[in-house]
Amino acid sequence: MSKVYHVEARWDPEAKVWVSSSDVPGLVIETATLSEFEALMRELVPEMVADHAVEGPVSVEWTASGAFELEAA
Repeated sequence: MSKVYHVEARWDPEAKVWVSSSDVPGLVIETATLSEFEALMRELVPEMVADHAVEGPVSVEWTASGAFELEAA
């Protein structure tokens, strides 16, 4: 059976960045865009899991939440 980790990208309106909240040991992400967040998450999660000797298959479920303003084009 696969271990499932959960990662949430939460918008910090004061800092104007996406910040991680997760059960992945040692994972800390802070980025300006969701695409950067996803790319960094995909890079870091395997490293963090390997660093903590997790064996077997691993899955990651992730969500994004928060209110933010969009600038008109």
